[in-house]
Amino acid sequence: LFSKKPWEIPHLDTLELWKFGDYKHFTSLKLMCKVLGIPSSKGDIDGSQVAEFYRAGRIQEIADYCVTDVINTYRLWLRHELFKGEIGEDSFNKSNSSIISF
Repeated sequence: LFSKKPWEIPHLDTLELWKFGDYKHFTSLKLMCKVLGIPSSKGDIDGSQVAEFYRAGRIQEIADYCVTDVINTYRLWLRHELFKGEIGEDSFNKSNSSIISF
């Protein structure tokens, strides 16, 4: 991977996927979770506040916020794969349950 350029590495850019072809705007992770019924409790922080929380020494809250984003992104990706037919209902439920218990 170190010798490859970013565009040479196969990946799914969820932000691009959620733009639905719009090149100027994007759909937030929070909205996608809401639409698809995925709980997205992040406490009292959003991305615009990370620097402020860092300066205040609230590192654990930043870490919790980031972990929640990663889990929710994974759960949205799972839903995407289910909708595409790449995984079945059983695989979806098993993976979704295991990440929820994380």
